[in-house]
Amino acid sequence: MPGFLSLDCGGKENFTDELGLEWISDDKLTYGETSAVQVPSGTGKQYATLRHFPADSRKYCYTLNVVRRTRYLLRASFLYGNFDNNNVYPVFDIYFGATYWSTVVISDDSTIETRELIFLATTSTVSVCLSNATTGQPFISTLELRQFNGSIYNTEHEEQFYLSVSSRINFGAGSDAPIRYPDDSFDRIWDSDSIKREDYLVDVSDGTVKVSTRMPIHIDGDEMPPTKVMQTAVAGANGSLSYQLNLEGFPGFGWACMYFAEIENLASNESRKFTVAFPDHPEVIAAIVNIEENAHGRYHLYELGFANLSLPLVLSFRLDKTSDSSRGPLLNAMEINKYLKKNDGSLDGEVISGLLSHYSSADWAQEGGDPCLPVPWSWVRCSSDPNPRIISILLSNKNLSGNIPSEINKLTGLVEIWLGGNKLTGPIPEFTGCMDLKIIHLENNQLTGGLPSSLVSLPNLRELYVQNNMLSGTVPAGLSSRDIILNSSGNINLHKESRKKTHLSAIIGSSVGAGILVVVAVVGGLFGIFKGTRGNNTRGRNRRNLCMFPLLTDINGTQVIPAAGEGAHRFGRCELEIATKNFRSRIGSGGRGDVFSGKLHDGTEIAVKVLANNPVQGEREFLSEVAVLSGIRHSNLVRLLGYCLEGGDRMLVYELMQNGSLRELLDDAGPLQLRRSLNWCRRLRIAEDAAKGIEYIHTGRAPVVVHGDVKSANILLDNCMRAKVSGVVLSKLRSGGTVEDTDPEFSTPHEDVYGFGVILLELISGQGAGTGDGRQNTVVDWAKSRIGTRSIQAIMDPSLGDHCDLKSVERIAVVAMKCVKPHVVERPSIPTVLKEIQHAVSVEENRAKRKSWAFARRTSL
Repeated sequence: MPGFLSLDCGGKENFTDELGLEWISDDKLTYGETSAVQVPSGTGKQYATLRHFPADSRKYCYTLNVVRRTRYLLRASFLYGNFDNNNVYPVFDIYFGATYWSTVVISDDSTIETRELIFLATTSTVSVCLSNATTGQPFISTLELRQFNGSIYNTEHEEQFYLSVSSRINFGAGSDAPIRYPDDSFDRIWDSDSIKREDYLVDVSDGTVKVSTRMPIHIDGDEMPPTKVMQTAVAGANGSLSYQLNLEGFPGFGWACMYFAEIENLASNESRKFTVAFPDHPEVIAAIVNIEENAHGRYHLYELGFANLSLPLVLSFRLDKTSDSSRGPLLNAMEINKYLKKNDGSLDGEVISGLLSHYSSADWAQEGGDPCLPVPWSWVRCSSDPNPRIISILLSNKNLSGNIPSEINKLTGLVEIWLGGNKLTGPIPEFTGCMDLKIIHLENNQLTGGLPSSLVSLPNLRELYVQNNMLSGTVPAGLSSRDIILNSSGNINLHKESRKKTHLSAIIGSSVGAGILVVVAVVGGLFGIFKGTRGNNTRGRNRRNLCMFPLLTDINGTQVIPAAGEGAHRFGRCELEIATKNFRSRIGSGGRGDVFSGKLHDGTEIAVKVLANNPVQGEREFLSEVAVLSGIRHSNLVRLLGYCLEGGDRMLVYELMQNGSLRELLDDAGPLQLRRSLNWCRRLRIAEDAAKGIEYIHTGRAPVVVHGDVKSANILLDNCMRAKVSGVVLSKLRSGGTVEDTDPEFSTPHEDVYGFGVILLELISGQGAGTGDGRQNTVVDWAKSRIGTRSIQAIMDPSLGDHCDLKSVERIAVVAMKCVKPHVVERPSIPTVLKEIQHAVSVEENRAKRKSWAFARRTSL
């Protein structure tokens, strides 16, 4: 089959099995050992061999070719067969690239353990890796790829999640045998519901019967289950179907789909309608199914999908006929998959792949998988970050030839390079892309040219070994004068720079000159301070000229503060003291510090955030944050105008938003005139503005910025009542989040979605994030308790009255409740939320137009 790959791991020859599938040997793999095992009668030939690997700290990977932007089913199988003659059942992990897939637990000799994964290929190759044997040796029997076509298994979250297959059930099966290729053109394996197993399809309702047909089934759904599966079903003769099912890999969030086809001949006066419910999940609204009506005909497929379900280890589900139905429920098939969060792996994966392309035939280049996860390759060391960088290249004595690969200079996190004892030729690279380098080993090669002067600019360089090469020229003076271990012996044409004699008068002159400059600077500074403090009638514009901030320097007098970005002006503290009248008018406070209003000499109104002391964040980190924040420009984000870094003071200067925060406006103590103007259409516009700002930091720039503290206090309003988002923080140690609006999950874009859902509930209800009606702790709890049993008016702000379309309010309430789902995969993205808000805005605008037209018509009559 095109797009099929079937690897017989440990096999010696290619063959075609009884299903017509072609199996090929993995004998090109250069590591691991193969073993033949005894298999039960009737088990396929592909399980008679396996490949096993040492129980060490390495990972062992298969690399498979795929087609980009195409979905695949990946299947790995394991049959132990006591290959090691130890009767010690192995336990080991399997990874898909850098993503943990599953732990394989072997429980006997002859049971085949299978793992399946559905993924969208984003690269031309994928890797499957075995590692971390806790008991016995990791091994694998088969590895299979099955290519899908069209939109099959297309999910909203496939860029961030894989689907790990848990169950695929053929109800009403005529035997215990599974259905697969060629009946399923994609070779999915549909297990029979007749399998006798204690943990599989228990708690079956009385009156459950099997039904079947030979009529062809019209398969026109998204997932395209095979006809043979759809020709059988179970029916509830007593009016119900119920099951319990153990879910492999759960608890967690899952994707589920039930497949229905009306395969019984119902009389004209008969009907089949039933509800589908999950008793342990009352929040899932029971769906009502009328198969023939939903599928537009008998013998037609109808799919009932559940895109985001929080599922337990043991799932219970029920199908019950409705009161107006004459027949009990019917179920043909079911699939359940778990969302598996992708790990994008090392940030240097693409770069290191380019380096490997120079040495594709070398043994050390065959390890495969991500260079850092789950464990690093044997010749690299990585940082401990969730998405690590390579910090060490250890390729000494590996028989490397040619020039030093240019890709090394793109490994920006490198601390050590070990390339000694090879046959490398050509010049030494500049290494200007690796500013964290501490140790460089290039000894015992055949390198030519000189020592690059750029090596002097590596601030952390401590050891440089270049002995026994063919280098020439002069050792840069900066390398000789710094505290660096430098070994350049064995390069007969490489010389150290000769020291020139310096006249004593020149030394004295320069010293005296420097001393005079220091004295002048000190006297000038004191004069400025004295002049700035005398009298009380000095005008602000004159005093501003005296506002100076010191340059931070290292021991050699070199300025060490980097530029903070084109858009960030550096203010002096006294300039901001003048602008804020000694920080007199405080307009807000938070975990990072207090905010004061002010006005610059040119009339610009500003808000100055005086940051609380953060002992962890250094000057460079602060300025790096300023540089990034100043580059985030959007009409719905509060603009950073500048910063102050003077002594122990750190301040951020923003444009002033004259109408304060949304939280203040919704508060009963807020400006009455503004609160009265806060009708539903205005609230929708505020929500739309805020959503646009958050959408920009999530999707409109790289890298993605997570706000981390989305709340109504950080939605600010200008003179025109247009909303802008404030409080974007890049520091890892963010604070200021409150119990009312902080996401239960960790800091991701989904956290911002949760906070935005709280804001939507505040806009609908007028309630504060942490108030409610006194019985619930948060507006989320309060809304959940009311919205589930009453109409939308139960949570609406009474001040909205009848001046809005209830359908638009209900639409926003629905999306708000989705935003505050307890788990991230249940929440929509901000772009999706924005579309819902814009739809509600259009509903309100059309209502206003209709009302205006009706009024004009009455007036004209």
